Amino acid sequence: MKFTVLGGTGLIGTQVVERLTAAGHEVIPASLSTGVDVISSKGLEEVLEGADVVINLTNSPVFDESSIGFFDTSMNNIGAAAEAAGVRHHVILSIVGVDQVPQLDYYRAKVGQENVLKNGPTPYSIVRATQFFEFVGATMSWTTDGDTVRLPTTPLQPMASADVAAAVARASSDTPLQGIRNTAGPEVFPLDELGRITLAARPDGRRVVTDDQAGMFSAVVGDVLIAPKGADLAPTHYRDWLQQQP
Repeated sequence: MKFTVLGGTGLIGTQVVERLTAAGHEVIPASLSTGVDVISSKGLEEVLEGADVVINLTNSPVFDESSIGFFDTSMNNIGAAAEAAGVRHHVILSIVGVDQVPQLDYYRAKVGQENVLKNGPTPYSIVRATQFFEFVGATMSWTTDGDTVRLPTTPLQPMASADVAAAVARASSDTPLQGIRNTAGPEVFPLDELGRITLAARPDGRRVVTDDQAGMFSAVVGDVLIAPKGADLAPTHYRDWLQQQP
């Protein structure tokens, strides 16, 4: 099979390309750095020529309200190019519980992305994943003040990017779901506890203070970002992943 991976040079995209290539498929990674622009449509027609599957892992450069326009424009452009090229399967990566947090602009933007895909002509699959292990450090930095990290008790079920890539590659190689597949890490943590585990493994002089008003995840109510019943659970545990990092 021939796959085109839009966003194929990013954190997830590079790993998806590696997995599909190792499985013997023809894989074309595409991104701004390779001359493909999903907003202007530059290069889309060429990179989708002959593709059986398009995997869309592109992401908005910002996370505010303007992300809504990014996903709306890019999805319509990709959808039109995919239909013209005769692509048989369109796959996107989304977020577990994304439709349960309308107060976050970026999450509303991702719901809009899902809806454009659902209403398009190409058979599709949506892979919803939980937050990535790799982003825990960035999440902590957003609420760091001096030697204090303020984090809410929001429950998360994070997973390794390698496991996300594996889930995307599997879904892309199968027949279209015409629906959603959820995937998550094997453990649930309150975000403040996740911060303490991180600093215990990588002490840097900071300490975590519980603050349910701190950061973007303070807007999340309840356990909506936890994997729903029937989700695929990834094998990698956070503490094990931490120990393996340089």
